[in-house]
Amino acid sequence: MLRSRIRLTAALAVAALVLAACGGSDDNSGGSSSAASPSEIKVFAAASLTAAFTKLGEDYSAANGGTKVTFNFAGSQALATQIQQAAPADVFASADITNMDKVKDLVNTPQNFASNLLAIVVEKGNPKDVKGLEDLANPDLKVVLAAEEVPAGKYAKQVLDDAGVSVTPVSQEDNVKAVVTKVSLGEADAGIVYVTDVSAGGDTIEGVDIPEEQNVVATYPIATVKTSKAPDKAQSFMDLVLSAEGQQVLKEYWFLPPPTT
Repeated sequence: MLRSRIRLTAALAVAALVLAACGGSDDNSGGSSSAASPSEIKVFAAASLTAAFTKLGEDYSAANGGTKVTFNFAGSQALATQIQQAAPADVFASADITNMDKVKDLVNTPQNFASNLLAIVVEKGNPKDVKGLEDLANPDLKVVLAAEEVPAGKYAKQVLDDAGVSVTPVSQEDNVKAVVTKVSLGEADAGIVYVTDVSAGGDTIEGVDIPEEQNVVATYPIATVKTSKAPDKAQSFMDLVLSAEGQQVLKEYWFLPPPTT
């Protein structure tokens, strides 16, 4: 009788181990299902969108069960190259149409969601008394620009060329935020950035307006990336940007509506 009880106890223990193993297998299966439906999306966005998109990311997470939005902010040309090289991205928001066109085979149909204008950025108080584009030709003035392959640099070259102003920059940066940083640190006297960068730049800088007739309109398109592992979430983030709520956030950060034509 004692031996029978021992054998029964052993059998029950083995059965319990088998059930536990099966339970562990179910948990692992559940983990795989969760991995197939990521709770994170990666948004590649132009550097000038940093403040506005950070706010939109917070709004998106709050409305979507805490889904994390990870941003890669950089020059649009750098982001386009990364997408071409298969960097994992779910959404791409560019500061110009040219760089979106570079990845047109890798993204779904883009939509324009905002526009922007240029301004001259100077140190707080404008100690060099910069009044307009013509003053940037002063050889005693240290001017920093974004590189010409960067949208902000391309637009800056356009307005300077159209105004007949020749500028030799002390440096050319790979994104527009770096231009703001150089001026805010006193490493340059002036630069050309977006109006939105001036508004987001803090109390160490200020802006000098570029008249409308000398300015250019920067158009911002957004698209979901075809290789996204979370296409529904990517589309819902894009929908937020295009929605009335998203447009209001962009307006609060000094972005203009997208061109109507």
